[in-house]
Amino acid sequence: MRKLVFTYILIHLVSCDTPDHQEKINNTLDALHHFASKADQKNYIDLFSKNAVFFGTDIEERWPIKSFNSYVKSRFDTGTGWTYKVNSRNVFISNDNKSAWFDELVENESYGIFRGTGVLIFENNKWKISQYNLLLPIPNDYLQKFANEIKKYYSIK
Repeated sequence: MRKLVFTYILIHLVSCDTPDHQEKINNTLDALHHFASKADQKNYIDLFSKNAVFFGTDIEERWPIKSFNSYVKSRFDTGTGWTYKVNSRNVFISNDNKSAWFDELVENESYGIFRGTGVLIFENNKWKISQYNLLLPIPNDYLQKFANEIKKYYSIK
C-alpha cells in the first residue's frame, strides 16, 4: 500500500511540473499583441527567438529580428504601436514539445481582418516566436483583380 501511495504522489508531482504548452503558447501570442498595442519594444521583442524572422504584408517586409527590432524601435519610440484583436487561433505542438505552429485571425480597426501564421520554439523553458507572418487574406472573387494590381505595382518599381 505504501508503494502505491508513493507512486501516486510521485506521478502527481511530476504531472504538476509538466508545463501546459498550449496555455503558454497562447499567453506568448496574446502578449505579442498586447505589447504591440502598448508600444512596449523591450517586452515585445523579448517574445522572439534570437534567430526570428517577421514577415509583414509587403513583399519586401522580411525582417530578421535585428532589422525588425530597429523598425519596431522607430515606430514604438513615437508612442504608437499597432493593435490587433484576436478573433480565433489554432495551435499545433510537435510530439517532442519543442516546436509549435499556429494560425490566427486578428482584427485591426483600420484595415480589418488579417491572418497571422507562425512558428514557436521552446527555448530556455519559454515559448519564443521564431517566425511570424502577417497577411491580408483576399476573397477568391477579388483575387484576380488584386493580383493584377499588385503585379502592375511591382513591375513599375
